[in-house]
Amino acid sequence: MSVFHDEIEIEDFEYDEEEEMYYYPCPCGDRFCISKEELLAGEEIATCPSCSLIVKVIYDLETFTQEVSEVSKLGDNLNKLQITN
Repeated sequence: MSVFHDEIEIEDFEYDEEEEMYYYPCPCGDRFCISKEELLAGEEIATCPSCSLIVKVIYDLETFTQEVSEVSKLGDNLNKLQITN
């Protein structure tokens, strides 16, 4: 059983599109992180690379998967528009 420092909603994390990572400030000064891939796999624990603290990420996997799929489709459509122009 894990002892979480806190439970944080996914909406409170900052998303880095290039790295496809979600970040949230850690009390130690670094950041908790979890990847989009981990979230899509159902993972809910974000870790800090500088200390032993962990947080539980609160999100609905089904909703998250749908949103990622919609964003991906929008990106594909935008790329098609740029190619045709």
